[in-house]
Amino acid sequence: MNKNTIIFEALSRKPRQSLLQILSLALLLLLLAGCGAESSQKTQSSVPAATQAPETETITITDMLGRRLELEGPAQKIIALQASEVEILYALGAGDQVVGIGEYCNYPAEAMEKEVLASGSGTSIEAIIELEPDLLIMGTMDQSDAQIAQLENAGIKILVTDPQDLAGTYTAIQLIGQATGRFEEAEKMIGSMKTEFAAMQAKAADKQKAMQGEGARTIYFEVSPLEYGLWTSGRGTFMQEITDILGVKNIFDDLDGWLEISEEQVIQRDPDYIVTISMNFGEGPSPEEEIMGRKGWQDISAIKQQQVFHGDSDQLTRPGPRLVDGAQALYAYLYGE
Repeated sequence: MNKNTIIFEALSRKPRQSLLQILSLALLLLLLAGCGAESSQKTQSSVPAATQAPETETITITDMLGRRLELEGPAQKIIALQASEVEILYALGAGDQVVGIGEYCNYPAEAMEKEVLASGSGTSIEAIIELEPDLLIMGTMDQSDAQIAQLENAGIKILVTDPQDLAGTYTAIQLIGQATGRFEEAEKMIGSMKTEFAAMQAKAADKQKAMQGEGARTIYFEVSPLEYGLWTSGRGTFMQEITDILGVKNIFDDLDGWLEISEEQVIQRDPDYIVTISMNFGEGPSPEEEIMGRKGWQDISAIKQQQVFHGDSDQLTRPGPRLVDGAQALYAYLYGE
């Protein structure tokens, strides 16, 4: 079971799930885990037209676990269990090819009109088989090896994605584009994401030049609140890559992956900015207020300067096209645009 995938799933569940339920599950797994904080108001660009391969053309795909599968033409009845996969499918214009989604998927809104299926430990093999999909797209945490074998024995083709960084995100988009007959759309999407990131990086570099002499500004990503144990992102994650693009320094870039850290470590490393992606359910203090009011944190630069930003957890934790939106929102906060 992959740590990063668990984090994405737990951080992105529907608001109807209580934060305690989500993070209690995560703690049982020794970390956090896609879908569910408040949806972004920013919509995707117009749905691209399909570039379909001939129906009789066999499509051979090697997924992100190195598993080889063959499809007799583009998949027309797809089940996708992770939020990022659903977002990619709809952004590619393949929404009409989707027949079922995982229970925690919430974007785009029209996806929620599809058949909703339990995922993870609650997966119903019978419910998946009943929909007769010609492709099931899933992440590394969705099912056990035994469940996968049961599904494959029932004749269901399975495509596994496992993106951990931006390169992995692009690979997942390519694979889904290939499986749906929308490879050109996938390449355009990847090209657009790379262009947007490059533009942000260039603007951030210009800003940094204008701020010469101030030193590199530092940032701390909080992906789990103090109440349930602090978790953050280190190197080898797409959050780290976004930090690099935006010209700021992650205070935990000397550590790998998604990791649990202590209050003392945050205080000692003294970030200039704190970014929280905890969900806000409208009860009690907001995530920003909770951080600002923590005992012993009052001397952290970000607290003294009131530089605590509540990022959209869906955008910043789902490895898909909306990572660009999350990065743009963070850029606007950092540079006042």
